[in-house]
Amino acid sequence: MSTLISNIRPQPDQVLLDIADYVLEYQVTSELACETARHCLIDTLGCGLEALEYPACTKLLGPIVPGTVVPHGAKVPGTPYQLDPVQAAFSIGTMIRWLDFNDTWLAAEWGHPSDNLGGILATADWLARNAVAAGKKPLTMKDVLTAMIKAHEIQGCIALENSFNQVGLDHVVLVKVASTAVVAQMLGLSREEIVNAVSLAWVDGQSLRTYRHAPNTGSRKSWAAGDATSRAVRLALIAKTGEMGCPSVLTAKGWGFYDVLFQGRPFKFQRPYGSYVMEHVLFKISFPAEFHSQTAVEAAMTLNARLGQAGRTVDDIERVTIRTHEACIRIIDKKGPLNNPADRDHCIQYMVALPLIFGRLTAGDYEDAVAADPRIDALREKIVCVEDPQFTRDYHDPGKRSIANALTIAFKDGTTLEEVAVEYPIGHKRRRKEGLPLLEAKFRANLARRFPKKQQDAILAVSLDPQALEALPVHAYVDLYAM
Repeated sequence: MSTLISNIRPQPDQVLLDIADYVLEYQVTSELACETARHCLIDTLGCGLEALEYPACTKLLGPIVPGTVVPHGAKVPGTPYQLDPVQAAFSIGTMIRWLDFNDTWLAAEWGHPSDNLGGILATADWLARNAVAAGKKPLTMKDVLTAMIKAHEIQGCIALENSFNQVGLDHVVLVKVASTAVVAQMLGLSREEIVNAVSLAWVDGQSLRTYRHAPNTGSRKSWAAGDATSRAVRLALIAKTGEMGCPSVLTAKGWGFYDVLFQGRPFKFQRPYGSYVMEHVLFKISFPAEFHSQTAVEAAMTLNARLGQAGRTVDDIERVTIRTHEACIRIIDKKGPLNNPADRDHCIQYMVALPLIFGRLTAGDYEDAVAADPRIDALREKIVCVEDPQFTRDYHDPGKRSIANALTIAFKDGTTLEEVAVEYPIGHKRRRKEGLPLLEAKFRANLARRFPKKQQDAILAVSLDPQALEALPVHAYVDLYAM
């Protein structure tokens, strides 16, 4: 005998309501969050500019139909493209993420909250240009920074207690949800419409993590976030038409997200939405490397110097032991052939071997020309990871959020170099004072890759002046990056 399912349309899931209420009502008052958002903006755009040096990235950018220019459309920084906001979001998001050098959030689910800037900046720029064309007041960069803080918060707070990777889903689902919410608010949607938009993001088919793991690791992981944030813009625009949502998209028995994709488990939340995530976000400053390896690479740089001081070379090494945390082993502990740059920048053995051999790790070091050096694979075979349970506990401790790695080199003659341990990377909140001058230097270097000095100076003058930046209309700021 069948059981009838009620067709009474339910009230929206509380998770959807909480997100909508947050983007509509929360007032950002944290000076630290605002300051960090400004640093996040320049670092994220700088990462995108560096990515423009790689044809594998630039081939994906621009209009779907070559030659298309959208009047009053969103501009893609560092390029000649002016596009509809959906395609602009894809291009900006892809640039940002290509080199794995933008900010990071580590929790039960890891991810890169600045991936949301693709949808935020494209939408804000498009809205600003159309407002000016209609004789109305445009959005300012303060609106962009506020949206960044809120997108960081939505993505990061859901990630704190809920692991999507453990059920095979990619973290870009949270980019799509967060971008949808803040873009919907920027578009002026009502509370009901924002709930509808966010529900559409959850009901979408979600990306598998297949492209991040052997044997399928590949370049899709570098444009997956661009895809997610552009899809968010599309869904918000669909909701703006009055299109209905799915109110119990998460909780519906048998057909909802929880039952279909999350093993029947409801989401858990550690804290209400505020500005916590932006305040604590991790910057990648020194190395374009998957964040669980950042401290390992820093330790390897120290050991490279000690090898030279001891009159040793990597040929003398018998074994390198990496004492690390569980997430590192699960994501980037990798043996065997590495088939492309995306494969290499998710292999801790590769990321440690490079600085031990060359005393550096740059984005170019993942390319085929460098990877062909036989010393790299020979050294990779000698590098092993072992979990330190305390490192794993400290990684999850909300009071620490460490990303510790410790390296020990054993030589063929039976001697060793003293272990080098690094608990917090230079982009961590606990090393923020040390890191910010380097982050600014990184931005300056990335501007110099693309623009003449006069244009660099104009961008810097606004970007490093908090009051001037917040007051500037979005389109005027984006125009500073025009080619």
